[in-house]
Parts: sequence; structure tokens; C-alpha cells
Amino acid sequence: MRAVVQRVSSASVTVEGEVVGQIDRGFLVLLGVAEDDTQNDVVYLAQKVVGLRVFEDAEGKMNRALADVGGSMLVVSQFTLLGDCRKGRRPSFIAAARPEPADALYRSFCAEIEGQGIPVQTGRFQKHMDVALVNDGPITLLLDSRKTF
Repeated sequence: MRAVVQRVSSASVTVEGEVVGQIDRGFLVLLGVAEDDTQNDVVYLAQKVVGLRVFEDAEGKMNRALADVGGSMLVVSQFTLLGDCRKGRRPSFIAAARPEPADALYRSFCAEIEGQGIPVQTGRFQKHMDVALVNDGPITLLLDSRKTF
């Protein structure tokens, strides 16, 4: 499971002209589910994202987590995060999970985040989405439940 986590001052997702998810201060998470991901990947990544200390404390140091600042999370499914661009010019998406299991793990990830007390908004799975954000910092992190960077 892969995630691009962006600290934002605001973010929204629109589907067919309708805003379906919107947050103020918090994280925009683009989430990609791999074919072999399990609930263990969900739990690991959810705990990691919620625990990230990337908000400033009184001394201006990144020392506070999302809950510490009353932030929320906008989670958007993004199968293209599993794209393999090593060969040729057209990405291969064979590592991405099929829609049904991917949707189940995506929903489980959102539920896991909510279970940790963080308000969650979402996009719409398998829909064309327009995502807007104001990246705060900018702070952007790449997380993968199977790799360490």
C-alpha cells in the first residue's frame, strides 16, 4: 500500500461538478492499493499517517501530529501510485489491486483513520476526480507499507 501524504491548509475533491469531500487543515492522502496488500498493510499505514509529527509546535519545530492540531484527512484512491515506469513510456499497472479488493482495503483504511479519532472525507472510488489543494509548507511525504526509503 502506497500513500502520498501532503500537509494542507485546505483540500477538496470534485466529481462531475459536485464537491464530494473537503477539509481545512490536515492531510490530503493519495492512496494506492497493491495486489498483495492485506489488512496488516492498512493498519500499519493508517497508524503511520496518523502519527506523523509534521505540524509546528510553539517553537516552530515539526513536533505535532494531526490530532494535536485538530486536523482532518481527505483520502483519495489513486491506483496510479502503483504504476511501474521502468520500461518504455507507458506505465504498467499490474501491481495495482483489482477494483473490488482495492475498494475494500481503501474503505478499511478510512475506517482505521476514523477509529483513531481523525475526521475523514473521501473521494469516489473509480470515478474521475478533480483534486484541489493548498500544500502547506510544502510538506509532501511518500509512504509504502512494504518499503523503507
